[in-house]
Amino acid sequence: MRKLCAAALPFCGVVWLAVTVLPSGWLIPLGIGCLALALLSGFLPEKLRLPLFLAAVGLAAGCLWTWCYQGLILTPARLLDGTEGSYTLLVTDWPRDGSYGYAIQVELEAGGRKLGGILYGEEESAALRPGDTVTGSFSLELADEAAGKKSNYSFSQGLMLKLSPKGEMRIDAADKIPLAQLPRWWARDVETAIQTQFPADLSPVLTALITGNRERLPDSVYSDFQRAGVAHVLVVSGLHVSFLAGLLSVLLRKRRWAAVVILPVLAVFAAVAGCTPSVLRAVFVQGFVLLAPLLNRDADRPTALAAVLAILLALNPYAVADVGLQLSFASVAGIYLCADPLTKRWTARLPRRPSGWRKMGANLVRFVAASVATTLGALLFTTPLTVYYFGMLSLAGPLTNLLILWAVSLLFQLCVAALAVGALIPPLGNAVAYLAAWLARYVLGVTEGISRFPWSAVEVTGFYLPLWLVTVYLLLALALIWKKGRKNTRPILPVCASICTLCAALVCTAAETRLSDGVFAVLDVEQGQSVALCAGQRTVLVDCGSSSGISAGDVAANYFQSAGYQRLDVLILTHYHADHANGAARLLERMEVNTLIAPDVEPESALRREILAQAEEAGCQVVLLEENGSLQLDELSLTCYGPLGAGESNEEGLSVLCTLGSFQGLITGDMDENIEKRLVKYGDLPHLTVLVAGHHGSRTSTSRLLLEETAPRCAVISVGHNSYGQPADEVLTRLTDGGCTVYRTDQNGTVRYFITP
Repeated sequence: MRKLCAAALPFCGVVWLAVTVLPSGWLIPLGIGCLALALLSGFLPEKLRLPLFLAAVGLAAGCLWTWCYQGLILTPARLLDGTEGSYTLLVTDWPRDGSYGYAIQVELEAGGRKLGGILYGEEESAALRPGDTVTGSFSLELADEAAGKKSNYSFSQGLMLKLSPKGEMRIDAADKIPLAQLPRWWARDVETAIQTQFPADLSPVLTALITGNRERLPDSVYSDFQRAGVAHVLVVSGLHVSFLAGLLSVLLRKRRWAAVVILPVLAVFAAVAGCTPSVLRAVFVQGFVLLAPLLNRDADRPTALAAVLAILLALNPYAVADVGLQLSFASVAGIYLCADPLTKRWTARLPRRPSGWRKMGANLVRFVAASVATTLGALLFTTPLTVYYFGMLSLAGPLTNLLILWAVSLLFQLCVAALAVGALIPPLGNAVAYLAAWLARYVLGVTEGISRFPWSAVEVTGFYLPLWLVTVYLLLALALIWKKGRKNTRPILPVCASICTLCAALVCTAAETRLSDGVFAVLDVEQGQSVALCAGQRTVLVDCGSSSGISAGDVAANYFQSAGYQRLDVLILTHYHADHANGAARLLERMEVNTLIAPDVEPESALRREILAQAEEAGCQVVLLEENGSLQLDELSLTCYGPLGAGESNEEGLSVLCTLGSFQGLITGDMDENIEKRLVKYGDLPHLTVLVAGHHGSRTSTSRLLLEETAPRCAVISVGHNSYGQPADEVLTRLTDGGCTVYRTDQNGTVRYFITP
């Protein structure tokens, strides 16, 4: 079996290099070179001959297959990039509601090849169903970008093109649902059944747990799961496949032929969950484990893992770019490497054949040891990936997993049972769903409670926390080296060292802000705005919103809490647009806010009503401004300029001048140059240290008049990927001509200005 592993691992490694690093023109020469190396291996000593031959064959296969895939699939898609034509599209999934309309997965035929794509449509697209066909004229674009950056993510999902309709589309409903689209209908039926059988506040969580669809899941709930380190339970993967396989194994009494029943069920489950790479990985690995006894083979874990990855990359080499796939394999690899050895080590002194209460105690210890060992193993390789992709590390993850994983396993099985039984005997299914609902509330309660602790998760940014993470892995490597050849080594020293260095890193991170005279920070919330100001014990946040799908409330709360602040003195909202205010309610959930200041405009705004209701529930003092106002917080002075225009939210917004010693910072929200003229005329503005450019760098803001009047030394543009052309070239030119040093959050991340006396 290890022979398969010896060929599969080089295959996977070279595919990863071919997708991420190697130019396409290198693949054929490298593949031929590897084949030559395989032939030359016959002249090596016998011990080296077979391993080198298998590795060379794997490398050659990876190079040549990736080149073939690029030629057969990617090249036809590239040839269509930037073109326009008439096509008939097959809808392959349900429409997803996004920030800019609906996104629908489709399939089109071009150049004799069937290519996957994403159709972006308006309201009429909401009625599309899997199996329908859409005919019309479309503009085509290669799907090689995500959030304005080059990315292979869409390719990893088999989606090569982005399509936009040009004119009217003709929609033809399917007379008969194609077999390939049936699982998407089954998934919708499962989601509908969950909504019917479970309470409305629980059904989005249970839908994510069973099908992996988080479309209806509130952002705040998913954020709680992320901070608590258990977001993986809401992404269908090996955990869920093991739950289902375990339930079926118990029902079938773990008989040798159980694989004949379990494997088809797992295949259907994978199809319903969308056949994502992480789900396919789990099903294939489980299939190896189940088939091994039938084939009189041992279930070799490294071989199974390497072979499954090779199969997935043979189906689509670009699947290697899928973050879920990377995390899934990294998690399983860590568990295979660490879980059993750690569990055996920690339970070695337990009695082998206890009885009575001692037996219950021993079983409990074994359960806790196995749970902790499995969690630590899963974190071993996933932690660097999580930090790299998401910039966050959950410190509470091991504890949360210990408290809820047993409940999640039982909850998953109860939900499946409720759906299955409810389809036949609805009253009995409702009874099972009632039990599952109590368990779901336990899971949600524990997750929400743990996520509220300030240090449950930390953003691994700056200098100290990344240094701590590197230190932990160095300590781990040194501990393994020290252990070699020593039987009685104890992990207490590296564990204590890791905890002590973590505390030191957290203290240093907080001290960097707390011990300075003040910090003016424009937070990176992508396409939105959130400006934090810390001065001694005082804290202020101006705006809290983002239209990029991230939670600005969580970003702001993480920033303040990482600096050791648990309370916010003042939250100021310049206006009620989502990209400036939609994170305020979440911030009010996570932090104590003394005072909320906002303009007294737009009484019909749904977002205004939501924020004010949350503020009232949180016991926050609310000040609605119609005129100018000022506030003194120790040495920090805030001047809020009341609305200077009328009609649009941008014209009715507040402007905020922050003064601390010689520092002067101005935030103008989204006001345009006409309102800026009034601010200059009536605001008595000083020369500025920092100007937060208006309206994310829109060409109609940050006028020459404002720049000439205030002469800012620095300008910060809070912006992310957008379709509005922000920041505009003329704004950048005006700023540089005015002698400003320009920073952008889309390029520099969070921009911090340390205030000196």
